[in-house]
Amino acid sequence: MAPADDPPQYYVQWQDKEVPVWSMRTVDYGLLLSQDPQEVDKVVKACLEEGYFYLDLDNIDGRRTLQDREDVLNLMQRFFEAPLEAKNEYGLIDSHLGYEPVGSRTGAFGAGTKDGYEMLKVSRDEIQQGSPRVPSPIKNGGDLQLLEKAIGSCNTVTKVILSALSTGMNLTGAERFENSHRNDRPSTTTLSMMHYLPAEVTGQHKIGHQKHTDISSLTLLFSDQWGLQIRPPGECGAREMGFVAPKKGCAFVHVGDSLRFASGMKFQSCIHRVVPFDPTEHRYSIAYFLRAEDDTMFVDSEGRYVTAKDWHDQKFKAFTDPWQWQAMAPKSMILGGMTEAGADDPEPVTAYAPEPVKAH
Repeated sequence: MAPADDPPQYYVQWQDKEVPVWSMRTVDYGLLLSQDPQEVDKVVKACLEEGYFYLDLDNIDGRRTLQDREDVLNLMQRFFEAPLEAKNEYGLIDSHLGYEPVGSRTGAFGAGTKDGYEMLKVSRDEIQQGSPRVPSPIKNGGDLQLLEKAIGSCNTVTKVILSALSTGMNLTGAERFENSHRNDRPSTTTLSMMHYLPAEVTGQHKIGHQKHTDISSLTLLFSDQWGLQIRPPGECGAREMGFVAPKKGCAFVHVGDSLRFASGMKFQSCIHRVVPFDPTEHRYSIAYFLRAEDDTMFVDSEGRYVTAKDWHDQKFKAFTDPWQWQAMAPKSMILGGMTEAGADDPEPVTAYAPEPVKAH
């Protein structure tokens, strides 16, 4: 069994060994909305020093987002139960839009493995324009209204965080982060719904989600289930991959490449992956990827001047490339230029191997 929420212990048992559960700051959304100076300082330090934090939404200002999250969870569970041909009605329309079946990317354990999840991505731009390309199992008016509400509330939450970061970094005018994330400008901002299947369904070669940093500026992530692992930044000793404990009433927020670039590499981009904590369960997570306007220009980790759209498309291609090609690509693409200290797994990790079915 997974340990209780917000566990007092520092380690949990996984793969027959002790694995750390990394601690992190908790930011109060209500205080951040009011631009409370101490809370602004807390979120800035979290982004400068770690690149991630819990966001406490269990208050009058955040409970709408928590309810929207529950509604989306019910919708996505129903959607993922639909036949594959219905879910894949449009296929992957664009890199930030459409359906990805299981095994589209590299898995959590590197060479020779594929991911163990299916994903539906809904474009914020298309929802805003009233013409979303959404597969028929969830295309009725009620479902579209629900998705619009959820995207709207997630957008508000992430913009509040951006505004606080701009204030805390003493940015003014056009330099403020939110001025490259305007609602009326095209972007690849998306709501992604992910379903990790039990290993007995996918087999031992389709497991989890590979180590990476996100393309986004900010990722607002919801999951009640264990499986997300992060690598804290730093070079003082072996900072191994460790779990993020689900925390009731909270979202997990982390910095992506675009905001790191926009900050002049001051913010940390969060290195993370997803592994099967309990390989027998269906795991669901919801991520809102707030991304900069398509034509936003910044200097990337290679020192190149690129637009946000160019970086998005190049990195998405790297995600979907075969692992052999990924191994030849610069690490700055998958990890956004972040440096690592310590091994992914101090001891070998074995993928879950389902019992072979005996012929009768």
